[in-house]
Amino acid sequence: MKAQFRLIALAFFIISTHLLSSCSSPKQTETVTGEKPNVIIILADQWRAQEVGYMGNTQVKTPNLDKLASQSLVFENAITTMSVCAPFRASLLTGQYPLTHGVFYNDKPLPNEALTMAEIYKENGYATGYIGKWHLNGHARGQTYNDSRGVPVPKDRRQGFDYWKGREVSHNYNNSFYFDENDVKHTWEGYDAFPQTDSAISYIQKNKEHPFVLMLSYGSPHDPYFTAPKEYQDMYNAADLKVRDNVPLAFQDSARNVMAGYYAHISALDFAIGNLIDALDKAGISDNTILVFSSDHGDMLMSKGVLKKQRPYDESIKVPMLIRYPDKLGRASRRIIDPIGTPDILPTLLGLSDIQKPSTFEGKDFSKELEDGKDLGNEATLIMLPVPFHEWKFSNGGREYRGIRTKQYTYAKDLKGAWLLFDDEKDPFQENNLVDKPEYKELQAKLDGILLQKLKEVNDTFLPADEYMTQWNYLYDMNDSLRVANYLELNR
Repeated sequence: MKAQFRLIALAFFIISTHLLSSCSSPKQTETVTGEKPNVIIILADQWRAQEVGYMGNTQVKTPNLDKLASQSLVFENAITTMSVCAPFRASLLTGQYPLTHGVFYNDKPLPNEALTMAEIYKENGYATGYIGKWHLNGHARGQTYNDSRGVPVPKDRRQGFDYWKGREVSHNYNNSFYFDENDVKHTWEGYDAFPQTDSAISYIQKNKEHPFVLMLSYGSPHDPYFTAPKEYQDMYNAADLKVRDNVPLAFQDSARNVMAGYYAHISALDFAIGNLIDALDKAGISDNTILVFSSDHGDMLMSKGVLKKQRPYDESIKVPMLIRYPDKLGRASRRIIDPIGTPDILPTLLGLSDIQKPSTFEGKDFSKELEDGKDLGNEATLIMLPVPFHEWKFSNGGREYRGIRTKQYTYAKDLKGAWLLFDDEKDPFQENNLVDKPEYKELQAKLDGILLQKLKEVNDTFLPADEYMTQWNYLYDMNDSLRVANYLELNR
């Protein structure tokens, strides 16, 4: 009798649940197909956030990205945690901060033991592919710079990516070479971004029937600035370009010339990205594909009189970022204002993919906020430079720093204490340093407290650079370790 009652009750529960679910409208965040989403990450190198049309720049030509932005989440404060190539890439693939995964200096190896994006997705039934610049193989610990940039990346150093058309590093964008899965050397004919994109399109067509994760990693618009195809160079006249307000007068002509070449690379990449987006549509998988466009860091482009990256200024740390995923996020454009850091990207992608976040991650999963149509609710994200090197080595004024970027403020400390404080809304070119000004005492104390708490959360005790180099058995390259006696006082 009891058994019969339980069966009747169970049947009633199932019927009731079915009726309730069929009468209620589906959530906006549910996928249309119920299938695992594909993931495509388009990554540029040294493309700063300010240089796209959809962010209000009227002199750079990016029609395909502007169209993509009209269908995507637009992250207005995507912040690279450490604005250098290899550290960004390691944080993107691991969801960890540089002092955890150990890649806080270019050409140092991401450990094989790291749990990475491709390994996680592969465990969940995904095919994995990588095309373009890698920059995570490096040279062995205890060695200085060698030719690791021009040799094949061993299979066990590809961090779970199976399909492979990669090169450790090259900034020759014309007829450059790469290696396939079997370490066979090939040539990208012409401007390499174009055949790289063709390979990505081929990969999409061959894998459209089952889920895949693909990273397409371009080398440009990173310098050299004047090597884009001529038709794209002809699109820009340096004399017509307007530079940012924080470019000193003495550097403005140089800045215009560099920007013309930089913009040529950008428009060439925009063309390639447009072809890839068209291929997704033709393959019929756009709606169920998480498409991400971003960059590893920016470029000062003569703002404050300097080039390239590593510095804690917006030209260096802010990058463009779009995420389009029609099945869960719709096709309406939406601006995300709260800051997001590099280690947050992978946890958020896994959340959108309905894959559990591993315990090794330090970044935050913002997928629920994105699916619910909200902003991130993230007060601040970390920025850092544990070890200055190469173009911003100690002797060039480089210094260790930690900082935070909020949607309104930038705050940074060096080893001597508070260094920079900018109100980025009132002072978008970061020309008025508010550190230690009496009227900003409370604000500075608040931001300092946020920074200290974030450092505590990731066990970062902010030591001098040499401490980390010793801990990881790294050697400085060339003359990176040389300091002048007052290097911390430079640029104060």
